[in-house]
Amino acid sequence: MYSRRMDHLPPYLFARIDEMKEEKQRQGVDVIDLGVGDPDLPTPPHIVEALCDAARDPKNHHYPSYTGMLAYREAVADWYRNRFGVDLDAKKETLALIGSKEGIAHIAEAFVNPGEVVLAADPGYPVYKTSTLFAEGKVHELPIRAENNFLPVLEDIPAGVVKQAKLIFINYPNNPTAAIAPLSFFEEVVEFAREHNIVVVHDNAYSEITFDGYKAPSFLEVDGAMEVGIEMHSLSKTYNMTGWRIGMACGNRDIVAGLGRVKTNVDSGAFDAIQHAAITALTGPQDCVANACSIYQERRDVLVKGLTEIGLDVTAPKATFYVWAPVDDCMAFSAKLLDQAGIVATPGVGFGKNGEGFVRFAITRSIERINEAVERMRGIDL
Repeated sequence: MYSRRMDHLPPYLFARIDEMKEEKQRQGVDVIDLGVGDPDLPTPPHIVEALCDAARDPKNHHYPSYTGMLAYREAVADWYRNRFGVDLDAKKETLALIGSKEGIAHIAEAFVNPGEVVLAADPGYPVYKTSTLFAEGKVHELPIRAENNFLPVLEDIPAGVVKQAKLIFINYPNNPTAAIAPLSFFEEVVEFAREHNIVVVHDNAYSEITFDGYKAPSFLEVDGAMEVGIEMHSLSKTYNMTGWRIGMACGNRDIVAGLGRVKTNVDSGAFDAIQHAAITALTGPQDCVANACSIYQERRDVLVKGLTEIGLDVTAPKATFYVWAPVDDCMAFSAKLLDQAGIVATPGVGFGKNGEGFVRFAITRSIERINEAVERMRGIDL
């Protein structure tokens, strides 16, 4: 019944985790889900109100623009200028996405021919690999390890692989490791991409979830980045809008145009009312973002303290809402947490083979639930 490419498509990690969680809940277990990174904080009221107002306007009930409302793309360009000091042509260098996942899933279709290579971090967001599989490309995994600050070592890529490479995915602040990257790494990526004629796609969905005074950069801040790449961004994490499905691709106009051409053939754009709400998010008061980060930082501190006390060697992350914890056997550890303590944590191997030896905890639950999870962990032999 299914195409051959389906044979190479793994089950989506978070869908499987949901199934396991639901089975435990059917058994009457009070499950504490520290797995999938879906903010528990509500979308700020002024954004919700903007959606309601726009949804009532019949003008927004028709097909939207394929590329996104110009007003939305102008708001994106203004936000990039104010936040990162990056100047973008709203008409040519920005594109509305139905969430950044959608853009990541489609970008390989525009640039990767069957058999060509895509470079993607391992462990990494699973959609980098599935995007490549749908385009019938080949994934070359770039190990990211603690000894290299979870940055890929580009000079370790075999010359034969580099010759076939068409695109590279990078992602900092990083999911799942919570690692951050200095601008010098982005400069290295630009030089690498220029030398080998490789398209760079930077997934920057977590840039606004930062702690301890750290401010994450944009890849596009680096000289030459606009020549070789684009950045996928999202309102999902920044404004607690995961279910709204709205994001943006920004950067090199030819790469943006290529992705846009794919999108015109596979979707009909984001609902205009949601774009109006996104404009309100990007142009309105940003204290809601700072408040969310303050809440996450408090939760991070509680979880890191608790995990340290039970014997895990964890480091407090500077960004994202994840804690990447080293363990002996990630699958066994995660299974024991769920079976004996009713806690969901994501096994690192679900993000790639180099994720073995780690589990990812998401700080997207209240301090009370995080404290309870830690107490439950104290009660089992980890």
